[in-house]
Amino acid sequence: MTLLALSCRVVRLAGSASSRGISSKALREVKNKPAPYDWKNKNYPLWYSLLFDKTTSRFDENTKVIVVEGPVASGKTAFAKELANQLDMCHMEDVNMDTIYINPYGYDMRKLDPKMPEELKSFDESNFNRTPTHRNVAAFQAWMYRLRYAKYIDTLAHVLSTGQGVVLERCPWTDQVFTDTMAKHKYISREARYVINELKKATLNMLMKPHLVIYLDVPVSKVQENIKKRNKFSEASGKALTTAYLEDLEENYKTKYLPTISEASGKALTTAYLEDLEENYKTKYLPTISEHAELMIYDWATPGEVEVVVEDIERLDFDQYDKHDARMNDWCISQEKFWAEKRMLYADDKARLIQYLNIPLLDAPEMWVGGEDLLEWEKVWNKAEGNEYMEGYNESQGDTGLLFKLKESKYVPY
Repeated sequence: MTLLALSCRVVRLAGSASSRGISSKALREVKNKPAPYDWKNKNYPLWYSLLFDKTTSRFDENTKVIVVEGPVASGKTAFAKELANQLDMCHMEDVNMDTIYINPYGYDMRKLDPKMPEELKSFDESNFNRTPTHRNVAAFQAWMYRLRYAKYIDTLAHVLSTGQGVVLERCPWTDQVFTDTMAKHKYISREARYVINELKKATLNMLMKPHLVIYLDVPVSKVQENIKKRNKFSEASGKALTTAYLEDLEENYKTKYLPTISEASGKALTTAYLEDLEENYKTKYLPTISEHAELMIYDWATPGEVEVVVEDIERLDFDQYDKHDARMNDWCISQEKFWAEKRMLYADDKARLIQYLNIPLLDAPEMWVGGEDLLEWEKVWNKAEGNEYMEGYNESQGDTGLLFKLKESKYVPY
């Protein structure tokens, strides 16, 4: 058989990631398949995919992407972790700015703030909750989108390289909910929202949409109660999560996000903010996402039994869709070579996908800094512990064998 013939093999539907229903690990049929591929450290060349390693050889009924959504402090992490455990899937938590500010050697770059130019000091979730109208909020939100975009690329790379499903907390499409709510409450300017939306337009079409979205519906009053209890990232003492903000966030979820893809006395998480957040969830995100994925909504004011959710998931028929349906269309791939191309894109070309975010838009002045400040920031940043050289090449941090190291790490975090 020629290489061309090998590349054009048709994948039987039984081996497709979009076929059959998801099942709990207690009921799953044991399948003899290759060991998970180490995609973070090993490349997946085309010739290898054609001759030795079929992407679909690791697929089973649980080779799926499940996204757990919900308001702030709705219990997503505990729910997603338990759901992943019961379905024998990989759990991936939501992103945060620690990914940026804590380097591979454990040094917290926020310690350098006294030496940094004012506009380039660190700005994370705690800063946002305390000062939601700060100049750096727009850049913070752009970074959060970048991190979610990068995390979702990892999700797809993991699913296609190992065959194991992933339960992910929030996804890049969720960003619209937060961006719209922040703009409404004037945490960011309209120009900043435009810039962030342009970043999404340039990148979201590169991703395969999830199979299933689960939304945990929690009223704003309960969200505020949960925020006070956990006080994560200074939510309770911040100014961002007002009641109005949370309500708008919920509204954006339900009217924008869900249809497309089918924390309390603080300054940021005010009642108005939380209400708007809820509104945006329900009127923008949920209706939008349900056009492309299965959507399940649960009243989670009082957390229920995850086992019940698993039973509901097992009743879903993912095999009812074909390439002519908008829902699951990204996963209706018939030829082995196309699965291999998708796998190589997410596992090996992440750096290129991240580069699509490098759009020089000048519309939002608050997202730009002066050259002198940037130069000063680079000098301080690159002299930090573990930042002087590439990861694995810092002798001061205990790295050894430097004389014989010839290549850098394959994995690109963001």
